[in-house]
Amino acid sequence: MASIAGRKNRRGVHHTRVAFARAAWRICLKPSSKPDLKPRLNPDQQTDPQRGQKPDRHPSPLSLSRRHFSLAAASTVLAACTTAGTQTTDNKSVTATPPPSAKTQRPIRVGLALGGGAARGFAHIGVIKGLEARNIQVDLITGTSAGSVVAALYASGLNGFALNKLALTMDEASISDWAMPFRNRGILQGVALQNFLNTTLRDRPIEKMARPLGVVSTDLRTGQAILFQRGNTGIAVRASCSIPSIFEPVRIASHEYVDGGLVSPVPASFARKMGADFVIAVDISSRPETAPTQSQFDVLMQTFTIMGQSIKNYELEKYADIVIRPNLNAMSSSDFTQRNAAILAGEEAAAKIFPEIERKLAAARTATA
Repeated sequence: MASIAGRKNRRGVHHTRVAFARAAWRICLKPSSKPDLKPRLNPDQQTDPQRGQKPDRHPSPLSLSRRHFSLAAASTVLAACTTAGTQTTDNKSVTATPPPSAKTQRPIRVGLALGGGAARGFAHIGVIKGLEARNIQVDLITGTSAGSVVAALYASGLNGFALNKLALTMDEASISDWAMPFRNRGILQGVALQNFLNTTLRDRPIEKMARPLGVVSTDLRTGQAILFQRGNTGIAVRASCSIPSIFEPVRIASHEYVDGGLVSPVPASFARKMGADFVIAVDISSRPETAPTQSQFDVLMQTFTIMGQSIKNYELEKYADIVIRPNLNAMSSSDFTQRNAAILAGEEAAAKIFPEIERKLAAARTATA
């Protein structure tokens, strides 16, 4: 409808201009018989400014023709201006609508939270291998106790296969350093573990890792959970692994720190605080009814598990989107000889839960689109 109206408007303008042009030519070729309506001065009072003579009181037909032609031309110009103004108004009423811009989808930040469990921590390596095999990209990682060891190595840039190789070739004696007999705050110092990590990581601090890393420990004086995100990686991991009565507390500045599992068995909440939109938590703690208690260390670890059960369940329910629980019922927390079996259990658990991870990740991406 708008285009039809525009064509009619242009035809009207054209006919008007043709009519005015014809009228102008008739005026030029034939003097008008109509009287001149322009007011005139008295001929006796009108003089020529150049010669000082009185003008002719009877103007010639040629002057009349010129006067009428001027009037016709002026009328044509005014008509053209009027129609042009109308056309401009119509153009302004038509506005171009830009195409809708495509929405940019914000990438989902996936956080991996690795819990504590001593020798059971080798299962974390299997979980990482399973996630990598299915192209699940981890953007940041947090760890508690044994989970902090794997978290630090993974955050440095080592992939699952490199971690697997390191775990199978690692000598348990290389990370064990007995405390002096007169010391009674712990059986092990933990310095050997600290040195092992710093050597493997080439003294890379926490803030220089390939992935953002958070190491969770417990302030011995206040009982508060502390998240280390800067500083010496080996010292932070040592503090996170310092099981009371087994390892000596770690002094950093004026504070002493012990195992992070006391207050955050699986640090899903800290993964959220670090900016994760989607948290995959790995729980390697044993269930009280199935845990073997073959040694004093097993009894101590089981005691910590029972004490932290309610804390862990609350944290996982509130902050974790996915919880992976490798089947480690037959493995003791102190049995470092079953590291390969623990790695395989982690791989199997990741493969089993992958459809749920894929479905929930897709829903999370849709929600942020």
